[in-house]
Amino acid sequence: MTNSLLPTSIVGSLPKPSWLSETETLWSPWKLEGAPLAEGKQDAMRAAVLEQTRRGIDIISDGEQTRQHFVTTFIEHLSGVDFENKQTVLIRDRYEASVPSVVGAVERKAPVFVEDAKFLRTLTDRQIKWTLPGPMTMVDTLHDGYYGSREKLAWEFAAILNQEAKELEAAGVDVIQFDEPAFNVFFDEVADWGVAALERACEGLKAETVAHICFGYGIKANNDWKATLGTQWRHYEKSFPLLQRSSIDTISLESHHSNVPLEVVELVRGKRVMLGAIDVANQQIETSEEVAETLRKALEYVDADKLIPSTNCGMAPFPRDVALAKLSALSAGAAVLREELVCASV
Repeated sequence: MTNSLLPTSIVGSLPKPSWLSETETLWSPWKLEGAPLAEGKQDAMRAAVLEQTRRGIDIISDGEQTRQHFVTTFIEHLSGVDFENKQTVLIRDRYEASVPSVVGAVERKAPVFVEDAKFLRTLTDRQIKWTLPGPMTMVDTLHDGYYGSREKLAWEFAAILNQEAKELEAAGVDVIQFDEPAFNVFFDEVADWGVAALERACEGLKAETVAHICFGYGIKANNDWKATLGTQWRHYEKSFPLLQRSSIDTISLESHHSNVPLEVVELVRGKRVMLGAIDVANQQIETSEEVAETLRKALEYVDADKLIPSTNCGMAPFPRDVALAKLSALSAGAAVLREELVCASV
């Protein structure tokens, strides 16, 4: 059963087991191949579901155990993209990376994650969530050598994502999350076409939709960028008013140990809010009271029945024991506040 008050969820990734890929390393190559790799991914998913369940997480994800990269693993299943001749681009306007290039019309010839989602559905009776990259973030993680327009390519990706999302919904997925860290960088594009493209990706879905916008994994490039942002990170003020008027159901943001002013949550009043109450840039394990206090402060700006305690971002780079302990801290902190709210209502 899922807690109806303050249901907990993780944003995305959990560390993979050491027999599947290199630990504490983002986007590490697989250690297995062929049938053993397929079996290994399913075993890793089983472990991720078990640990989330044991540690009190209500909305269960696959922990991204079947993916190497949150964007390119989806893109590599599309036609029109060349992974052999990579190009170097500046991602999110802050770090260079070697990325695949769009060389023709992008098309989805077959489902990408649907079979994995069907398997996840068999592992738990709780609500399940699946994450997909958002259209703008997909565009920003590629070299475009064909369309000549970031907006045009984003609309193509939005239609493809909508196909995948509808099939994920049919496979039993309750919550579909779109990751859009690019929304914290390209403010003019967010207003011009970013939110509209994201809505196109969600068109016609009955599953709950989530827009996840964060400041990235706790890697050096992101941490160095954060150090330049000053004492208040007010980026959400650009996208939240637009998202508040959008068809997206839930807004996910980074909060704990960040310089994001909590009052920005007021800008999405009426939406459900996935509030990051676990730091993913620090291996220190939060106490239940620290988590509860982060959530407690947010209640000034979001109604309790719309608050979903979560992590700031994914935890793939962490040691496995640290990530799992942080899951326990998240659920324990939510339980503290849940009890307070129930007692206050009696």
